[in-house]
Order: sequence, then C-alpha cells, then structure tokens
Amino acid sequence: MKLTPEQRVTLHGFNNLTKSLSFNMYDICYTKTRDEREAYIQYIDEQYNAERLTNILKAVSEIIGAHVLNVAKQDYVPQGASVTLLVSEGPVVEVPTESFEESPGPLPDNVVLQLDKSHITVHTYPEYHPDEGISTFRADIDVSTCGEISPLKALNYLIRSFDTDIITIDYRVRGFTRDINGHKLFIDHEISSIQNYIPDDIKNVYDMIDVNIYQENIFHTKCKLKEFDLNNYLFGYTKEKLEAEEIEDIAARVKSEMDEIFYGKNMNHGFIQ
Repeated sequence: MKLTPEQRVTLHGFNNLTKSLSFNMYDICYTKTRDEREAYIQYIDEQYNAERLTNILKAVSEIIGAHVLNVAKQDYVPQGASVTLLVSEGPVVEVPTESFEESPGPLPDNVVLQLDKSHITVHTYPEYHPDEGISTFRADIDVSTCGEISPLKALNYLIRSFDTDIITIDYRVRGFTRDINGHKLFIDHEISSIQNYIPDDIKNVYDMIDVNIYQENIFHTKCKLKEFDLNNYLFGYTKEKLEAEEIEDIAARVKSEMDEIFYGKNMNHGFIQ
C-alpha cells in the first residue's frame, strides 16, 4: 500500500526490502547466408559492446541516483559482452513528493532518487539458427536496489536504449523490513502492473500480457511489436529484391521466431529442418 507523508511508517533501522528488475530484450533478423549471419553478429557486437553497455548502465545509475563504486566489463570472443556496476547511495538532486507513483520513469537528464547497496548488470547473447537463417540478439539487464526506491524508474530509459522486437520484464520485491514495533513490511509501495511504468507511446506499439502473483509481490510483463514490416528484419537489403514466394516464406519464419520467444515454447509451423 502506498503511504502518504502523513501515513509514513517509522522503520526500525534501514529499509531492507530488495527490489529487483530483470529486463530481457530480443532483436531478430533474417540472415540468409553465412556471410550475412557473421556480418549481423559483428554489427551487434559493435553496437552493443562493453563500452556502450557501460554508458547505458551508468545512465541507469544516474536516473536512480546511484554512485558507481566499481565497473567490471568484458567483450567476449567470439561474441557477446558483460558489464557489472556496484553502486551505493548517491546525492539526491530532487526527491519527488510521491516517489512510488505508478508512472514512466525519467530519462537520464533527471536524477530524482537514491539507493544503497545495489548492483546493475548486463549480459548479451548474439546467436543464430544453424539452418533456418534466423539470427537473434538477447540482452539481459538486472537492476537490484535496496531501500525505499524502485528500479522500475529506469525502465523507460532501458526500453529506449535498445532496438527491440520482444521484451520480457520481471519485477519482484523480496525480503522484509520492520517498523519500530517489530511489525514486518513485505512491500512499501503500491503496484498493480509493470505496464504502469511504461510510457503510452511505447505501449501503443506493443502487444502486452501480464502474469502477476500479487500475494508474492512478483510481477511479469511480456511485450511483442504489433506491426510487422519485413524490411526491418532483413540485413543489408530490402524485400523489393526478393520474389513473392520468398517474401512469404521469410516472413513466416521471422513471425514464428517471434511467437516462440513471446510465448516461451516451440511451435510446429511445418518448416523443413
């Protein structure tokens, strides 16, 4: 339950609640040949290398008012990258009256919150199907905070930082804190859906479904692009260079890949393996 300033509970010591946001994005591309696949993987590795990912995570830390204590980053061979930031409480530039109001969070030019004893991580996973010409890129980002604030305030910026076809988002509040009488508090803010933290202009372009377990303070949202334009999934050329039958076949394969990722299961679409 969200508390007004007049209702604010006095805690016994530090707020020990841990709020964890897991943000997984998928980019899908049709790569017909081995050369196209290798070029796509190289492109992804250049676009989302450890240096750029570090800058994205530093922006996240600024949004939630964190001070970066340590940065560990690595570009892997043959592909992929990882970055981990350890962060602590940072200076507060501005504190909103209602820190937990369900609304899209700020972009990096607004530092409005603070946190302590937390971390932010990202791992990337470029890969491709051995037969069907489908290549995918997945980025996993985890933002874990301890204290009063919610990492959901960084969700707006994270979605805008990646060109993504499928998004899966998990948010969970773990542990408990105590008031001065020893009464346990298992959540300190009101939340009905992760979607309330996603801007309308983003929600308008995605189909979304929720799977929430309110009694466990677990929230899950999946997003898939509504509009499909095959040109957005071809690497280095457009569909105008393809025959009608090939356009239909490639579109079916890409849509199948998106559906399988979105629903989390393999589907038999009759493609030749």
